[in-house]
Amino acid sequence: MKVFPFLFLFFIFSCSKKENHPYTFYYWKTKLALDETEKKVLNKASSPYLYTRFFDIDKSGGKFQPVGVITKDKSFEIQQQIVPTVFITNRTFLYISKEEIAFLAKNIHELIQKKASEYHLKINNEIQIDCDWTAGTRDDYFKFLKELKKISGKEITCTLRLHQVKDKNLTGIPPVEKVYLMCYSTSSPLENSDKNSILDVNILKSYLSKIDEYPIKKIEVALPIYSWGIVTNYLGKHKLINALSEKDLENPNFKRISQHEIEIQKDGFYFGNYLNKGFRIKVEEISDQQLQDVVDFLEKKINHFNIIYYQLDSKFVIGQNFNF
Repeated sequence: MKVFPFLFLFFIFSCSKKENHPYTFYYWKTKLALDETEKKVLNKASSPYLYTRFFDIDKSGGKFQPVGVITKDKSFEIQQQIVPTVFITNRTFLYISKEEIAFLAKNIHELIQKKASEYHLKINNEIQIDCDWTAGTRDDYFKFLKELKKISGKEITCTLRLHQVKDKNLTGIPPVEKVYLMCYSTSSPLENSDKNSILDVNILKSYLSKIDEYPIKKIEVALPIYSWGIVTNYLGKHKLINALSEKDLENPNFKRISQHEIEIQKDGFYFGNYLNKGFRIKVEEISDQQLQDVVDFLEKKINHFNIIYYQLDSKFVIGQNFNF
């Protein structure tokens, strides 16, 4: 009889034990180069992959154009396998013909192979496509994913944005076996709002309330670790300054007007931009608690997910906790 309380306690402990989520990063720079901080952080990552943007695809004047194709510095030497990632604008799939879909898939595959060979990159058997597809482009985008799989012979995966989950009846379900849920960009940074536009956990929960009903069950999770500053001028127009943090607001020429916002008191160059007196800067960054809240929420909805942090940059990884 004495064994039963022990087994009961063991059962409780086992059920309450927190799931371990292997993690890695997106690498989203045009020039592949790593400083010592980035190398150390990447070497500690518990997933053997690095999701690396190879180029973007856009359509201009009716022609498909690769944009920002990667170059490589000698400092970019890693042990991880690379997952080639390609961002494609939604307008690329507007009014696209069947022949153009095949042309696009063929050329994307060939350019990935060319860059991998040219820079001796150790790529795995996956290509990830990042596209904010909509109800109007879904059919042609899905045809493209199928065509790319046929041409490349590789596993094709894609990103999944919040609205594509909430409005899945309109935007459709992509023909892939694995998706990457992008748990950021919960609102526009160019709107006048007191919300954190990178990640507002309550907004995210409302979009993902039925993620457990999503037909594709193999879901990895992309979490934000980036930050920026939103500059607002006299006319209420906004611009973004990448990688600003709270500590950057400590300046004698700044007057703090709220916890995350300052008003410039003197014209001058700040963060590489000439900003006038009266302009405001609001910093948005992500706390450990926000990330923990998202992980806790998703653990109740998704079975066994890995985490990919956006993005690997020494500005964002120093002092960051990655074990959630």
